[in-house]
Amino acid sequence: MGKTMKKMRHPCRSIVDVAIVGAGPYGLSLAAHLRALGVDFRIFGHPMHTWLTQMPRGMRLKSEGFASSLYDPDSALTLAHYCELKGIPYADAGVPVSLDTFVSYGLEFQRRFVPDLERKLVVSLQGIAGGFRIGFADGDVVDARQVVVAVGISHFGYVPAELSALSEEFASHSSKHSVLDGFKGREVIVVGAGASALDLAALLHQVGASVQLLARKPSIRFHDPPGPRSRPLFERIRLPMSGLGSGWRLLFIAHAPQLFHLLPERIRLEVVRRTLGPAPAWFTKEPVVGKVPLHLGVHITQAAVQNGRVHLQITDSAGACRTLVCDHVIAATGYRVDLRRLPFLDSSLRAHIRCVEQSPVLSSRFESSVPGLYFVGASAANSFGPLLRFALGAGFTARRLSRHLERSASREYARSQSAPSVQALEGSRSLDVIP
Repeated sequence: MGKTMKKMRHPCRSIVDVAIVGAGPYGLSLAAHLRALGVDFRIFGHPMHTWLTQMPRGMRLKSEGFASSLYDPDSALTLAHYCELKGIPYADAGVPVSLDTFVSYGLEFQRRFVPDLERKLVVSLQGIAGGFRIGFADGDVVDARQVVVAVGISHFGYVPAELSALSEEFASHSSKHSVLDGFKGREVIVVGAGASALDLAALLHQVGASVQLLARKPSIRFHDPPGPRSRPLFERIRLPMSGLGSGWRLLFIAHAPQLFHLLPERIRLEVVRRTLGPAPAWFTKEPVVGKVPLHLGVHITQAAVQNGRVHLQITDSAGACRTLVCDHVIAATGYRVDLRRLPFLDSSLRAHIRCVEQSPVLSSRFESSVPGLYFVGASAANSFGPLLRFALGAGFTARRLSRHLERSASREYARSQSAPSVQALEGSRSLDVIP
């Protein structure tokens, strides 16, 4: 399998060099790289948790197969390799990857490359002298010199203000629904025009729900199906392909995240805001169009529960109003990174993290303004571009951050050999939050 996998442990030390919080594609890929480098680390979380519990069963990934792998240092277990081993139909492009396949692949990746994953729920993260203290739901505590927050999007579901006043019995975010069978025979309105909204509408229709979809956009732009694998040279030059789509703009975003980091902040934020929005995949069009009523170019002006049912007042661009009635509303309205919504992040520690639009400002090595605290995945998109919102970005992240953490851990270990023990330091220094 290439390099010999190894992992250094120092049982006599009470503090680990690196702790990873989260075990999705980013956390697992980083852990695989750190393990190969021999870095002293621990990783906490349930593998592929967001994909297992917050995505609807039956969903298919929008990303093509070649852009849907996790990353070990030798590329020994790509999605293509896994599908070949299991006899699962696969193509680099044109064959949608099912959620079940992606999750089972991620779990196999974890078993093979991150066998020491600790399935523990992190409930607190605070700064202490010399690093950080992580608390767990079982009452355990771990100290780490450096922490990588790799929690993905699980905490950042966005619900429009018009719906947020309704109880969860009547309105919820799409991330709350993995199994949809309970909606059979019920009337449901899905709000949104992106991939999550169209996926949900199609799957709800399939399980026997009476579903409607409404969105602010006047039309829905489905992604085009992939073109032929062999394209004329002129076409390849004009619209080069990348893991994020075709065109020079997307090629830059996919292959030059470090250069993207050098762009002025205003430009970076605008590109992230406008690029690669949640457009539905080409294969979602057939099960929705003509089968699910679409109310487009409208917005919700009022939402209330009357006689046990949800009444939505909607208004179109001409100002005309009407009311839709249903049993439940699902807001498939995406995610917005907001560090205030990470329940485990100590408020005193969070106050020292420099943010723009509630997203952390990161160095070229993913480090926040708090030394030793790193953020990856969607939380890093404003710094490195839209690539970090996709599994494809886990490769760049794992390679770059693992090398930095290896160098940093080596320096810390060298210091520890000539410095007082951690226990002595903790006995003589306050464990207040790092300034």
